Amino acid sequence: MIRRASLVIVGALLGATAMSVIYSAGVPAQAAGPSTYRELSIFGDVFERVRAQYVTPPNEEKLVENAINGMLTSLDPHSSFMNAKDAEDMRTQTRGEFGGLGIEVTMENELVKVIAPIDDTPASKAGILAGDFISEIDGAPVRGLKLEEAVEKMRGGVNTPIKLTIIRQGADKPLDITVVRDIIAVRAVKSRVEGGDVGYVRVISFTEKTYDDLEKAIKKIKADVPADKLKGYVLDLRLNPGGLLDQAINVSDAFLERGEVVSTRGRNADETRRFNAGPGDLTDGKPVIVLVNGGSASASEIVAGALQDLRRATVLGTRSFGKGSVQTIIPLGDAGALRLTTALYYTPSGKSIQGTGIQPDIKVEQPLPPELQGKVRAEGESSLRGHIQGAAETDEGSGSVAYVPPEAKDDLQLNYALDLFRGVKKDPSFPPSPDKAAAATIKK
Repeated sequence: MIRRASLVIVGALLGATAMSVIYSAGVPAQAAGPSTYRELSIFGDVFERVRAQYVTPPNEEKLVENAINGMLTSLDPHSSFMNAKDAEDMRTQTRGEFGGLGIEVTMENELVKVIAPIDDTPASKAGILAGDFISEIDGAPVRGLKLEEAVEKMRGGVNTPIKLTIIRQGADKPLDITVVRDIIAVRAVKSRVEGGDVGYVRVISFTEKTYDDLEKAIKKIKADVPADKLKGYVLDLRLNPGGLLDQAINVSDAFLERGEVVSTRGRNADETRRFNAGPGDLTDGKPVIVLVNGGSASASEIVAGALQDLRRATVLGTRSFGKGSVQTIIPLGDAGALRLTTALYYTPSGKSIQGTGIQPDIKVEQPLPPELQGKVRAEGESSLRGHIQGAAETDEGSGSVAYVPPEAKDDLQLNYALDLFRGVKKDPSFPPSPDKAAAATIKK
């Protein structure tokens, strides 16, 4: 099986920006015409006027950075300039590990609330508990900070201490707890067995650790459930904004014996690249149902599209986000990096996901709870201002509501999939048959 591919990152704009990237030094381009250089001269004149005459002295570095970003964001929502800090944050995200405490957090009443400490991490060893509220970080109040700012303060170098002031229900007064940071490995895959007969695998993101985590998860499920009792696997890609393309290819390949997984096509015909699966199905050919919703984007859509087109899996849920573009990361030395859209990617049957997304074989809507009704709306690539028009313009309208209930008993999409495995529900698209996939798709 393919287990290595060129390093590419794929993702979508879902609150925070995720990316699809290939590291590159850039390629030569045809020289710009005289009129272009005249326009650049005008830019230089404007910059000097602002620098010299604006009512207050401007930050010159910010002026240039914002000018570059203005040029790039006029192209599409995913092209941008990353300063040195942003570029390092991107690298940290794709590695899937960082120096930190090991807690899952959210913001509530202007304080950082601990959802859960991760097992065997500095936070759990120091006694941080689920439900704790962090009111101060190293003596500085949390109120007034955004969640991202608070998280940034809690990250830091390995073996460096941080003092957290904790408000805990039932405690007489705030608690001061000192935690020593360590390397935190973010879990890319979570898994369990549903009802003793169906393996459930949720891919949270596509980092450098995803395929290895997936392989371990499937191995554990197979060890826990005898082969004759294991009915199949649910591959949950909901709320997954994307990640590394090589990991998307490897995850697809984990369920495939052959066939094209994805192709990327750039401005010139000779830039087309195809990625194929090799022999070796980790699940031994067991039926697979892939869950998607409006939060499934980019790398998630590559996996769903490949398994759907090759009829290896039945896709269930609602229409995916629809981000089908590839961004190349061009290093700019100490200044940071340029993120530039350079290609679109296509499913094995040659369909572009850009602006259209993946249509599920079985559409199952997940209703919103009363407290979220009217507050959550469908989002997709096609609703982003300035998005690249997909190949099938009339089919645009990607995305759907991105919501998954916290409790499995309330998860209609998951329970519909379980009913299909157990024969309670039936559908012509399940189980799919790889032998019926179009010959052209298989031979590509």
